[in-house]
Amino acid sequence: MKKNLLSKCYGYSSGTMKSIETPKAGISLLKLFILMLIILAQAGVTKATPSFARQTGMSCTACHYSFPELTPFGRQFKMNGYTMTMMKTIDSKEDSDKVTRLKLLSYLPLSAMVQTSFTSNAKAIEGTQNHSIAFPQQISMFYAGQITPHIGSFIQMTYDGQTFGMDNAEIRYANRTSLGATSLLYGVTLNNNPTVQDVWNTTPAWGFPTASSGAANSPAKSTMIENLGMQVAGLGAYALFNNLLYAELTLYRSSAQGAANPADSTSMMTIKGVAPYWRVALQHSWGDSYAEIGTFGMAANNYVTGISGEMDKYTDIGFDLQYEHTMTDGTFVLHSSLIKENESRNSSVNNYNFNNFKIDGNLYLKDGLGATVGYFNSTGSVDADVVASSTNKPNSNGFIYQIEYLPWYNTKFSIQYVTYSKFDGSKANYNGAGRNAADNNTLYLLAWFNF
Repeated sequence: MKKNLLSKCYGYSSGTMKSIETPKAGISLLKLFILMLIILAQAGVTKATPSFARQTGMSCTACHYSFPELTPFGRQFKMNGYTMTMMKTIDSKEDSDKVTRLKLLSYLPLSAMVQTSFTSNAKAIEGTQNHSIAFPQQISMFYAGQITPHIGSFIQMTYDGQTFGMDNAEIRYANRTSLGATSLLYGVTLNNNPTVQDVWNTTPAWGFPTASSGAANSPAKSTMIENLGMQVAGLGAYALFNNLLYAELTLYRSSAQGAANPADSTSMMTIKGVAPYWRVALQHSWGDSYAEIGTFGMAANNYVTGISGEMDKYTDIGFDLQYEHTMTDGTFVLHSSLIKENESRNSSVNNYNFNNFKIDGNLYLKDGLGATVGYFNSTGSVDADVVASSTNKPNSNGFIYQIEYLPWYNTKFSIQYVTYSKFDGSKANYNGAGRNAADNNTLYLLAWFNF
């Protein structure tokens, strides 16, 4: 959704599916869609619910207030490696039935997602047609569920109307032990997007809004950590002590889809060595309430082009807060995050600072209705290399209002309205051609089906 120097080099914006080009898309995608239907048809008798619900035998509401917003049980399910199952399994044991050598689900853990949307901008973007329809906005297929008793996956393959590629993906190992009287949940994560492994809805991969329009104008700059999906691969370890303190360290290396592998002179923004990502969080429940407070961040040294020469050095440090309160008729959830980025470029004597603050409050009612109000505010140094506006400032702020309705737990219809008080540094005439911040206000209608 937002684009910075890193995303310009990669050629994508955060908030949209980042993917590789599809050769001969018409024929190959038709074959893929037919294959998807055949595989799903073999998945056994289902209740038209995604693969995690099939695996656990539970309703989608066990893990989600409103997908993809996780409940406390959903967070535990994910941290435990997506492995809990009530489904009949194919088992094989050895050593007098003490060691399990095989435990396969009876059916492949497959599901699919379809999104279609309508977008209307307050004023048409120059050179484009307003009031656009995306059908589809996304079609995704998921391999999501238990692989072994301690290993599970969440792997998403997405077609976004133009391109096809592996979207968010994680394979996770998890186990439990105890340190004296203290419980310890520990695991290993292999993923392709920093924060996709996170269980709180405050970090970039799963933060609000979880769906947005690709036909709307978005501020030019965002943080590095928001723009690495499908461009990296990371291996890390995590632990949850006494269900209170969570800690994780993951190391990322460039692994760009649709680009040279290994990286060569044609590559852009390749990480030198590895880029560490860290996450620490404290959580606590009391009565009908729950709170989490934490920090996360990432540091990376990137070659601007090729695998030598000028470099950009990024340090992103984030802070987040999540609060939940359960009521008779529903749940209130508050999210907030602040990401502070420092960037040093060999091509400039200046250091660039950028801050991205977000807060949103969500009310989810048991009858399927939900409402969210969110506020965002970005500020930073003048940056003519990224922000091509009359001020070259990345300062943008505004509100996001959303109403949603889930007539069934795997189906969502939402209305979203985004308003801007400031856009790329100015309220009025920010581009020097008469376009105002409010001209980018966007009405977005979304239909989202999971099956």
